Amino acid sequence: MSNYKILSVGGSIIIPKNGFDINFLKKFRQLILTRVKRGEKFVLVIGGGAVCRFYQDGLKKVVKTGNKELDWLGVYATWFNAEFVRLMFGKHAYPEVIKNPSKKLEIKKLGNWPIIIAGGWKPGFSTDMDAVLLAKNFGSKELVNLSNIEYVYDKDPNKFKDAKKIEKIKWKEFRKNIVGYKWVPGKNVPFDPIASGLAEKLGLKVSILKGTDLKEVSSVLSGKKFKGTIIIKD
Repeated sequence: MSNYKILSVGGSIIIPKNGFDINFLKKFRQLILTRVKRGEKFVLVIGGGAVCRFYQDGLKKVVKTGNKELDWLGVYATWFNAEFVRLMFGKHAYPEVIKNPSKKLEIKKLGNWPIIIAGGWKPGFSTDMDAVLLAKNFGSKELVNLSNIEYVYDKDPNKFKDAKKIEKIKWKEFRKNIVGYKWVPGKNVPFDPIASGLAEKLGLKVSILKGTDLKEVSSVLSGKKFKGTIIIKD
């Protein structure tokens, strides 16, 4: 059992469509480092986000390609994003990006660094899945997903005016009614369907919230009430 907090950080939180938000990145960095000074430790799993989909969409317009190739392109995008974040935290971060979350990590050695950065792994998996696998490896029962949405909704709020926000939901209902059971490269859902299946099996509690709202991020990391959605097994 380790004391690392597992955060799945959407790629678009780090690199939005319209480019870097330097002010946010500085504040996010400071938030994490302030908590590190208090003795907290973090595993930050960095997604591909808009960068990933930008490349995938471009490739699909140029040539007909399969899901495996599109997935690999997405994995490469996460590695580049993750390397950026690793360098952002400098000496505080483990000197390599974790690329295989299923590998049993020597947590005693990793403990010399309060921040561990991970990227994608292989086709068929999103970084949400990587975060779940790392939570399993680190013996964590909780995972925080920093997304570009405040809440999970019962349907797409951009298409349906009557969409209702969900503050708490069970995995069984979440999988059946919200994300489904199948993974598609670049699929934009609150939490990867395959990762959801494993999270339910492990009994993980997953909190989903808007990653750019650092007040709420601070609240969830402190175990306080926050604006967002909690997914639990029972």
